[in-house]
Amino acid sequence: MAVPDHDAPEEVMWQGRFVTAKKRGRWEYVSRSRGIRAAVILAIDEKDHVLLVEQYRVPLGRSCIELPAGLIGDDDDVADEEPLAAAGRELEEETGFRAATLENMGCFYSSPGMVSESFTLVRARGLTKIGDGGGVDGENITVHRVPRTELPRFLDEKRKAGCGVDVRMLLLLGQGIIEGE
Repeated sequence: MAVPDHDAPEEVMWQGRFVTAKKRGRWEYVSRSRGIRAAVILAIDEKDHVLLVEQYRVPLGRSCIELPAGLIGDDDDVADEEPLAAAGRELEEETGFRAATLENMGCFYSSPGMVSESFTLVRARGLTKIGDGGGVDGENITVHRVPRTELPRFLDEKRKAGCGVDVRMLLLLGQGIIEGE
């Protein structure tokens, strides 16, 4: 009798600095290397505008519209960084906004049938513009401050222009999708 997939030993097929390809039973999947995690920031200002970022994503071969996000523990100097600290740092680097408060909304999994990566969703409140954003060297991030009521139109326009749209946009579109709007 075959060993169930969840009881099979995990095999590392390939490992890079940031990504590890694995196999367990019949399943092939990918994880972050070295215990790296991610923080995703939901930042909505007092005028009900959401902060989004647009950046080129090599796996897609095009730019993608996303919530601001970043890795936790990817730099050996801050391997034990807390999710809220990473979220605050990434929000400032990517968007140029600082949050008065950051709230941990829990841990979520992006695509659990293929990737074991999790992310901590962080809500940012009390936003103050302190710079231009755009990311660190080589990121070339474009910041978008979009009224939530205009988000469906904005995303449609970006799709038509060839951009990908991150699945996390469903957090902001969910109610309209459920109600069939």
